[in-house]
Amino acid sequence: MADDSRNFRQGVINRQGAIESYAAIGDSFTEGVGDLGPDGTFVGWADRFAVLLADQLPDLETEPGTRSAAPGNFRYANLAVRGRLLDQIVEEQVPRAKELAPDLVSFCAGGNDIIRPGTDPDDVAERFERAVAELTESVGTVMVTTGFDTRGVPVLRHLRGKIATYTAHVRSIADRYDCPVLDLWSLRSVQDRRAWDGDRLHLSPEGHTRVALRAAQVLGLGVPADPDQEWPPQAHRGTLEVRRDDIHWAREYLVPWIGRRLRGESSGDHVEAKRPDLLPL
Repeated sequence: MADDSRNFRQGVINRQGAIESYAAIGDSFTEGVGDLGPDGTFVGWADRFAVLLADQLPDLETEPGTRSAAPGNFRYANLAVRGRLLDQIVEEQVPRAKELAPDLVSFCAGGNDIIRPGTDPDDVAERFERAVAELTESVGTVMVTTGFDTRGVPVLRHLRGKIATYTAHVRSIADRYDCPVLDLWSLRSVQDRRAWDGDRLHLSPEGHTRVALRAAQVLGLGVPADPDQEWPPQAHRGTLEVRRDDIHWAREYLVPWIGRRLRGESSGDHVEAKRPDLLPL
């Protein structure tokens, strides 16, 4: 991330006082799929980001006339549900986020629309912008999220152009509404295979951790590690091993994924938001 962009976003907290409440809306990425916790529920980048926000509260310096934050005051909601399309997120989650009226909302949506055949990224972006405009009227700050660079993702590599177009729209929308941008396209560390879960569609726990660190950086918070730090060296994998992994992946993940698409099913059918209310961590 360029220094000027980081400096521009540094003022988000200082302008509004400490961020004491945060709501995350979106799909499987924000729900945390791929990052399974010890209790069997998904954790994910948004949960990890919420912890970083809460940990910063006692250390924030406040100027005269701004709110002061005390430990334990931070509240967090995660409204995201896997498989949700943009219109579903706007219908189900945006009104709830407006009702909660937190200091910060992260808004990541449109990815499931973009990967569907025949969708137009320009049209998806227009609907995304209407939702951003609606949110910015009701909450403190709206942080929007770009798409990943999918050149290394086999099932999504051919959609890289559509994703890049949508990402450019998201950045333009952010400029128009003065939204911080969680730019995943430029986060090079998540282009490593180890940043992704076995399904190659969702982040691994380490991948989610790196996104959470980048989100904190976007808001000007100090972070305990560099999200773009290099991965340790990895042993060379032979052709046969790679081919065996590809066959296993196709059998375990790709075929069921295609089957759900053909049947009109979603992985989020009958799934509800894991944290629908603003609650203390």
